[in-house]
Amino acid sequence: MERPPSMLRWGFHLSLMGGLLALVFNFAFQQLQYDWNWSAPWRYRALFWQGWLTTVGLAAAALAASTGIGVVTALLARGSFLPARALARLYVELIRGTPLLVQILLFFYVVAPAFRIEHRILVGVLTLSIFSGAYLSEIVRAGIDGVGKSQWETARAIGLSRVQTYRFVVLPQALRQILPPVTGQFASLIKDSSLLSVIGIGEFTLNAQQVNALTYSTLESYLPLAAGYLVLTLPLSLWARYLEGRAHFDT
Repeated sequence: MERPPSMLRWGFHLSLMGGLLALVFNFAFQQLQYDWNWSAPWRYRALFWQGWLTTVGLAAAALAASTGIGVVTALLARGSFLPARALARLYVELIRGTPLLVQILLFFYVVAPAFRIEHRILVGVLTLSIFSGAYLSEIVRAGIDGVGKSQWETARAIGLSRVQTYRFVVLPQALRQILPPVTGQFASLIKDSSLLSVIGIGEFTLNAQQVNALTYSTLESYLPLAAGYLVLTLPLSLWARYLEGRAHFDT
């Protein structure tokens, strides 16, 4: 088996990619003859920072909630109670079959008023959690299905209950396989949180749009936005690739 890529190799690839991107952007900006004005958005740096912290908080809360939703839904989908299995399947198909933007708007304008949910941030966290939970449930279910049948039979042979089998035999083995895609899903969730700007939550994207509207400095407003998301998602993406390499090597 091929060994997982070393950090030195990843560093080389990142440096190469960064150099190529720098060349491309440098050529593009020279062709545009863009007149840079960093002083204008710099005056609103506190707004950038506040939006970035809000995005981190939203993503962290949604990650925790969606993990719980995903695990519970996956277990229900594999359970013996038919109505629970059908409900879990319906939830996954409905969420995965509709765009996140549509779900945000429906939840904000229909579901939230019906249940008297007045806080926009709470609406955003719930919507992201429900959305990501559907995808995580499929990842968890696939990981559980990947555990060999012999493991289940051995657990039953030594007298373990179903709960004990999941706790001591199945989930520890499935965890190693699902960590890479789960980490990748977490990175996607951080990027998806930018859509919450449509309901007026003052997260990173909305604040960058406000800075652009105030300063008319488009690139100077959106380049820090892209960099801020990369700071959050790039380490997760690299970690997911590393875990994937380790999983393939271990097996």
